[in-house]
Amino acid sequence: MIEHNPNNRTTDDMNGAQTIAAYEGILAITDKMLQAARASDWDKLIALEQECKRITNRLIGQQTQVKLDEPLQKKKITLIQQILAHDAEIRALTEPWMMHLQNLLSNSHHKQKLNQAYQTD
Repeated sequence: MIEHNPNNRTTDDMNGAQTIAAYEGILAITDKMLQAARASDWDKLIALEQECKRITNRLIGQQTQVKLDEPLQKKKITLIQQILAHDAEIRALTEPWMMHLQNLLSNSHHKQKLNQAYQTD
């Protein structure tokens, strides 16, 4: 049985609206993440990533078989596609930075091993 609330919406509609609002929130954060990545603002990117993760985890935890009507389902698909497009661009921008960090750490570790190996006592 579907209950009606004072706003004349069904409980399912509210769940659907909340689901769409969560995806819209994730899209807004991934847009900010993309801007941070473009600006090489890695600290901001990391902070936004944590915020995005919190919303995503909340969405996953609250989604218990929410049935969306066709227009909301189409909107959800469009939002997910936009989120994935942001994610792909963020990855393209961050992968070179991550490789650079990995090389720095590897070189540092390699230097440390060489210093230990050739250190005279």
